[in-house]
Amino acid sequence: MADNRLSRDVVPEHYDLTIKTDLVGLKFWGTAEVTLDVLRPVPSLTLNVASPLSLKTAVLSSTALKTESLRPATAISLNEKRERAEITFAGGEVGAGKVKVGLRWEGELDASMMGYYRSSYKTKEGKDAYYGLTQFEPTQARRAFPCFDEPDFKATYSISLISRVGTTSLANTNSTAVKHLGAGGDFPRTELLNDEFFRSGVVGGKTEGKTEGKTEGKTEGKTEGKTEGKTEGKTEGATVATAKDDWELTTFAKTPKVSTYLVAWANGEFEYLESSYKSPLDGRVVPMRVYATWDHIKQASLALETKVRILPIYEKIFDIAYPLPKLDTLVASDFDAGAMENWGLITGRTSVYLYDPKQNGIATKKNVIGVQSHEVSHQQWFGNIVTMAWWDGLWLNEAFATLIGEVIMIEEIQPDWKVHSSFISDHLGRAFTLDSLRSSHPIEMPCPDEDTIQQIFDAISYSKGASVLKMLSNLVGQETFLKGVSLYLKAHLYGNGTTPDLWAGISKASGQDVAKIMENWTKKVGFPVVTVEETSEGVKVRQNRFLASGDPTPEEDQTIWHIPLEIMSVDKDGKSSIDHSAILSEKEGEFKIKDVKNSTFKLNAKTCGVYRTLYSPERLAKLGDEAGREDTAFDLTDRMGLVQDAAVLASSGYALTSSALTFISKLSSEKENLVWTEIATALAKLSSAWWEQPKEVRDGLDKMKRTLFGPLKDRLGFEYKEDDDVDTVELRTLAISMSASAEDPATLAEYKRRFGLLLDNNDESGIPSDLRTSIFSQSVKHGGEKEYLKVLEIYRNPATPFHKIASMVAMCQTRDPELLKRTFEFVLSSEVRTQDLAQFFASLAINISAKRQLWKFFQDNYDEIMTRFKGNFSIGNVVKASFQTFSTFEDADAVEAFFAKHDNAAYDKPLSQGLDSVRAQAAWLKRDAGDVREWLVKKQYI
Repeated sequence: MADNRLSRDVVPEHYDLTIKTDLVGLKFWGTAEVTLDVLRPVPSLTLNVASPLSLKTAVLSSTALKTESLRPATAISLNEKRERAEITFAGGEVGAGKVKVGLRWEGELDASMMGYYRSSYKTKEGKDAYYGLTQFEPTQARRAFPCFDEPDFKATYSISLISRVGTTSLANTNSTAVKHLGAGGDFPRTELLNDEFFRSGVVGGKTEGKTEGKTEGKTEGKTEGKTEGKTEGKTEGATVATAKDDWELTTFAKTPKVSTYLVAWANGEFEYLESSYKSPLDGRVVPMRVYATWDHIKQASLALETKVRILPIYEKIFDIAYPLPKLDTLVASDFDAGAMENWGLITGRTSVYLYDPKQNGIATKKNVIGVQSHEVSHQQWFGNIVTMAWWDGLWLNEAFATLIGEVIMIEEIQPDWKVHSSFISDHLGRAFTLDSLRSSHPIEMPCPDEDTIQQIFDAISYSKGASVLKMLSNLVGQETFLKGVSLYLKAHLYGNGTTPDLWAGISKASGQDVAKIMENWTKKVGFPVVTVEETSEGVKVRQNRFLASGDPTPEEDQTIWHIPLEIMSVDKDGKSSIDHSAILSEKEGEFKIKDVKNSTFKLNAKTCGVYRTLYSPERLAKLGDEAGREDTAFDLTDRMGLVQDAAVLASSGYALTSSALTFISKLSSEKENLVWTEIATALAKLSSAWWEQPKEVRDGLDKMKRTLFGPLKDRLGFEYKEDDDVDTVELRTLAISMSASAEDPATLAEYKRRFGLLLDNNDESGIPSDLRTSIFSQSVKHGGEKEYLKVLEIYRNPATPFHKIASMVAMCQTRDPELLKRTFEFVLSSEVRTQDLAQFFASLAINISAKRQLWKFFQDNYDEIMTRFKGNFSIGNVVKASFQTFSTFEDADAVEAFFAKHDNAAYDKPLSQGLDSVRAQAAWLKRDAGDVREWLVKKQYI
C-alpha cells in the first residue's frame, strides 16, 4: 500500500488557491501558491492531478521569494493511472526546508459530479443554465486543483474565486472582500505568480516558451474577454449575469487545517435563506444559510431550521465549539452521493434537503432532518476537525455521523420518532444484509488504491460501524460512551485519528479494555449467530459466523467475538430482568436462568447486539406466543429483533421458512408500526425470491399479506388527519401500500378513484403525500397509456423532488410491453440526469415484467453506462440492481460469465455481493419452495 501513497518527505502547510469559473464556456482555470515543508532533499515534487484538470506550468521558490531564486519547471511527467504529476525544476533537486510552488492549470466543467463540475437547472424563462460546485470525497480534489490528496496531509487554505458580476461565489469560510476586475477577469499577480509565470508553460516534458506564453497571456488578459464574448453569444440559456464579460474577485477567510476532500467552493446564480445560532460555549453568533437556485429555495426552510436547532446541542454534548465563522448548505440538482459534509459548505441532493409541508409527507421530513443532522455532526466532530488518518478509518467518520447524527441527536429533538427502535430496521438490518455475504469486508478495510476506497462507502462503514458503536454504548452506558468520545476528539483536534485512538478515549472514560472488547468487531469480516440450547439450569450458547447461505467453512468460522448476551428473563408474575453480566467471549458458554423450563427468556434484550439468535423451534413458538400477547413483556425493540431474526434465519437455512411464517402469523394483533415494518420487509423479501414460482404460490403469498394488513388498513382508513401521530401516519401508509401491492381489490379501486381525479381534473388533493409513490405505481401498473403519460408529465414538471421520484418509480412498474419499452428508451435519454439512473434501475428491478429485460438492457448498454458513471459512487448500485433480484444458480453463472469479459475493478465488491445474494436466494428457494407451498396450503392461502 505504501507504494500507492505519496511520499511523506514533502508536506503541504498552506494553499493559496485562485479559481476562475466560466459558466458559459463551461471551463475553469486555477492558480496556486502552495507552501511546503520539504523534510529531506527530493529530486522532484510529486502530487495528485487527474483529468479533466490539465496542469500547464509550475515554478519553485524558497519562502524568501527572491525573484532571482525562482526555479521554473523543466518537465511535468503525468501518470494518468495513478493520477499523479511529477514536477522537475531547473537546478535539480529540491532541498530540505520551506519552499513555495506556484502552479497553473485549467479544466472543463464537466457533468461527472466529481471534482469541480457543473449542475444544470432551468431559468425562470425556461432556458438551460448552469452553476459550478465541488465534490472531492474521497479522491477527487485532484480533478479541481493539483494537491496532496490524502486525508492526513492537512493544510490551511486561502481561497479566492474569480466569477462574473451578478453570480454568487461560495467557499468553506466567509467572504472577506470582493474586488471588481472588469472585462477579462485577469488573475492577480504575485512575486511568485508573476507575468513570466503566466507566459510560460510545460508540455510533454519540455518547457514551452513563447507560443504558450502568448496564447495563455492573451487568454488571461484582454483576449479572454473577446473569446468568452463570442462563446457567450452562441450559448443557449445564458442568463444576464452569466453572460456578461464583467468579473470580480471574491476572497475568503483562511481555513483551519483541513483535509483536501473537505475543501469546497461553488459559483452560480443562487438565492438563500438565512438564520443564526448563538454558541452556548463561546457566545459567538454564527450565521447560517441555505443556498439553492430560484426554483428550489422556497422548499429549503426545514434544512435551515434543523441546523439552527441541532448545532448548540452538538456543542454541549462534546464540549467543543463549532470553529468556523459560518455554516452554509448548498442544494444541488446534480449530485452523486446523497450529501457531503464539506467544512462550512455542506452540499447535497434536492431530495435530501427540500421539503414542502403542504406537499411532502413524514418520510420526506425525516429524511431532510436526518441527513442534515448527519452532515452537521461531521462539521466539528467526526471527520472535519478530527479526520481519519487513512481511508481504512472511514468508519470513524461515517459510523459516528450515523449513530450520533441520525439517532442520538434526533432522539433529542424528535423523541416521538422512536429512532433508537427504527435504527434496527434502518441500520442494523441493513448492516446484517451486506455483512452476511462472503464478499463483505471488515469495518476497518485495507484500502490500497482509489478503486477500493470508492467502494467502501457502504452499509459496513456506515450502518455496521454505527451498530457496533451502539452496542458498545449500551455496554458501557451512553453517558460514559459520549464522555470517552469527547476525550478522543479533544486529544486530536485539527489532526487525524485512528481506531486505537478512539478506543483509548472510551477506555479512559469507562475503565474497561475497549480495544480488546471491540477488536474483532472492526477488524474481522462478518458477525455471529448465537445458537441457544436449553439445559436443566439455563442455556448453553455457541457462536459461529453467520452467512446468508448458511454454510460457513471451518476456515471462515475462526473468529471469536466478545458478545454481550443481555439475557432477559420474565418471571411468572410478568416482571422482567436483564443479566448485563452475561458475556460470551469463547466459542461456547453456559449461563444460568432461574426456572428455565417454566420461564420466558430471550437473548439480546432491546436488540442492541450485532448478532442473530437461533432458538429451537419449540422455544421460538413460545417467544411468538409471548410477543403476540397484548401485555407482552417484550418491548418494541425486542419484538422487532425477533421478527428480523426469525425471517433471516429461515432464509439462510438455519430454520424452515414455515416456522418464520408461523411466528409472523402470531403477531396479527400487533399495534406498533415498526414491528409491522419488519413483517412487511420479511414478506417482501420472500415474494422477491419467489418471483418465478407458480402463480398460485405467489397469489397465496399475496393472500397472506392481505389477511395480515387488511384489518389494519380497514381500521386506520385512507384519511390522514392533522393530529395523527407519526406512528399512525406511517402504519396507515404501510398497511394501505402493502394491501395494494398484494392486489387487494378494494384498495386498488380506491387508488383508481383518487388517481382519476388527477387524470381528469389535475386534482392531486386525493393523493396523500405519504402514499404518492404507491398510488402512482399501482395506477400505472394496473392502468394504460393515460396513466403512464400522466406520471411522465409530472416527472417533467415536478412540484417537489419527491413528485419526480414517485414518477420515476411508477414509470418502471408498467406491465404493458410497449410502455415498458418506452421506459427503457427513456432511461438513457437526455431527460434523465445521471444521478437518477440508479433509481430507475432499482425500480425496474422490482417489476416482475421488467427484471430480465433490465439485465439485457444493462448488457446491451454496458459501455455507455460505464462511461456515464466512471468514478462515481453510484456505479456499484447500478451494477447490482441489474441482476441481484434473480434467484437461480443459472442466472448467477450467466451474470458472472458476462462480467468475466470486462474490467470490473471499479465495482468488483458490489458485483461479488450481488452474485452472493443471487446464490443465497437460489439456495433458499431450492431448500424451502416445497415447505412454503405446504404451509400456504395448510393455512388455506392456496
